[in-house]
Amino acid sequence: MESIYSVIKAPLITEKASSQAAYGKYVFWVERGANKIEIRRAVEGVYNVKVSGVASMMVKGKMKRIRRNQPGKTSSWKKAVVTLKKGFEIKVT
Repeated sequence: MESIYSVIKAPLITEKASSQAAYGKYVFWVERGANKIEIRRAVEGVYNVKVSGVASMMVKGKMKRIRRNQPGKTSSWKKAVVTLKKGFEIKVT
């Protein structure tokens, strides 16, 4: 990756992700080619926190119906669950 700002696309704000924030776990939509080390460096650089662990996973695209009921598919994407060290917090809005 060329920049830490290109690794993290956006934080995922869902009901499940919001409940995990109480335990120091935050969920991000990340670049498909990013590995755990790049994700760790990006989160530490962008949010100025210390990361204790990263779990990344690919989310498979879903089949959808598009124009005139033709079958189509949404793109696959990658998400990362980042665990922060005690005492650190990210304000996600």
